[in-house]
Parts: sequence; C-alpha cells; structure tokens
Amino acid sequence: MNKTRILVSTSTNPWFNLAVEEVIFRKMDPFHRVLFVWRNAETVVIGRAQNPWRECNIERMKKDNIKLARRQSGGGAVFHDLGNTNFTFMAGKPEYDKTVSTQVVIDALKQLDINAIANGRNDLVVEEGEIIRKFSGSAYREAKDRGFHHGTLLLSADLSRLANYLTPNPKKLAAKGITSVKSRVTNLNTLKPDIDHDRVSDALINAYLEYYQDQVDIEYISPESVSNLPSLEDTFKLYSSWEWNYGYTPEFTHSMDERFDWGSVEVCLNVLKGQIVEANIYTDSLDPAPFESLAFLLNKCEYNQLEITDKMQQTISEFPNNSDQLVEFSHWFLKEIE
Repeated sequence: MNKTRILVSTSTNPWFNLAVEEVIFRKMDPFHRVLFVWRNAETVVIGRAQNPWRECNIERMKKDNIKLARRQSGGGAVFHDLGNTNFTFMAGKPEYDKTVSTQVVIDALKQLDINAIANGRNDLVVEEGEIIRKFSGSAYREAKDRGFHHGTLLLSADLSRLANYLTPNPKKLAAKGITSVKSRVTNLNTLKPDIDHDRVSDALINAYLEYYQDQVDIEYISPESVSNLPSLEDTFKLYSSWEWNYGYTPEFTHSMDERFDWGSVEVCLNVLKGQIVEANIYTDSLDPAPFESLAFLLNKCEYNQLEITDKMQQTISEFPNNSDQLVEFSHWFLKEIE
C-alpha cells in the first residue's frame, strides 16, 4: 500500500477545510504521509487559545459577511481570502520533520523562480532590496505518534482588508490567551505578477513528490465529494459552531463605562467559554433597580448581541417607567459588546 496521499480541496469554506485537516490529524493511519492543499474565502482564522473579541473587529466582520474560524493549532490571527494558498503536511513519527516540510515549500517556490528564506521558527520571507518581508507563517501540532505543519502563503491577498478585520474595536478587555504579533508582510505577486493558487498548488505537489520520489493520484475533495475521511460530518459541525469559534475562548473580563444625562454606569463582565459567569453593573442612577435586575439576567448568558438583546428586552418590559434610560443604555451596551 502506498503511504503517500495528496488531498486538494476544491472548497473555499474554512470550516470544511479545517475539519478535513482535523480528521487527517486525528483519524488517518500514522503510517501515511499527507500533503493537503487548500484555501479559504474571506475568513479570519484565529489560533486555538485566542480571544476573537480581542483580536478581531467582530462588528465589521459580521457587516461584511466575513467568517470566523478557530483552528486547533496555536499562533496568531490571520485573514484569508482567495489570494492565499494554504498547506498542511502530516506524517507519523519518527518521519515527521517540520524542517523537511519547510524545505518542500522552499523548493516549490524555487520552481516558480522565487527565492524564499526560512526566518526564525515559523516564517518564510523574501528580500525586497534591503527589506525583509514575510509572506508565510506556520504553526505546528504534535501528538504521540504523529505531527503536522500547516501554513499560509500570501500570493495576492488584499492586505488592506487584513487591517480592517484584525484591528479590534477598543475594549477594556483583560484577557488570557495569545495575542497576535503584527509583522511586515508582502504578497508574492510583487515578485512574480502571474503567480496564482493553481500554479503554487502544482509546484507544492511536484516538490513533495520529488522529495519522496513517489507518484500518486491526487484526491480532490469538497463537501459533496469526500475521499475516505472518517467522522468528517461531525467534525465539520463542530468547526462551524458558535461554541467552538467563540465559546472556546479562554476566560476574560470586559469592563466598560459611560456617562449619561441621568447618571453614570460601569459594567463588569467575567466571561468563560463564551458565557457570562459573573455580571456586575454599578450606577449612580436614582433608580438602580433595573440595572440590578439586568445584571442578574446576564449571569449564564452567552456573550453575544442576540442573547444580551433578549435580556435587555426583558428588563425594559419589567421596568416600563425606566424605558427611556434603558433604551439609551442598551444602544451603548450592545455596541460595546461587538
């Protein structure tokens, strides 16, 4: 039996592609070695231990229909569009070696007349005159009997949009987890204008097969056509869920305050796994009862606008004489959340 497999996704759905990657890692025979080539339509992908409310402009993402996807590996937040090509190398131990997979990527780009350099632990860079610019970042994941190396290649990504979605609204967040580090980046089409996903995919496959001196049939996969990947449907449900993409966020606190004509308000939320586990609202309003009631309702509420809007409406219905104050507070509070 041939131990080499090459999977190419024809889907640009990030949750499908990350689910495929997870199944490759968790379920496939470690005897196999795998190259998986894929790309995502407009998506912010965050690391396993990151806080989307801290890393991303959630409000703008929702307005522009940008997906949020949490991967299983560590590292920082990145923006994917169709100007990115993504790769995943998986192998069993002791064969797994990230220096080998990095060299395969460098060899593939050399076929396209691009001289890439491995810089540090997980970046690939090119030299633009005297300036070194990053075009690829990687992350790694290992288990007892296998490991994988995955990364992204910037070909013609819209870097201005990266700034739009990876710049969060200012919040008083005291958050655990990993914060992204910004780097000087560039697209490879600045060096080779005709570069595209298909050419890079072909080069990656050729370099991979040349390294292992092998020939195999490429397995093209999509949600409609999956090649021998067990548990993919259940894994896809997980990766597309709010519970995984938002709810998996490490514990954090969100403090906010505002001054209104009728008094000042300070809100402190303690959030664990995307759920408010403690809510405190302090106010010098002449009638604090509505805010005390709201704080009680917010406990065990999911940290999102839909759930919090429902609690606000309950409070407004309970205290109709304070509706003007509560509506004004609600507009501010909901905007602060996302």
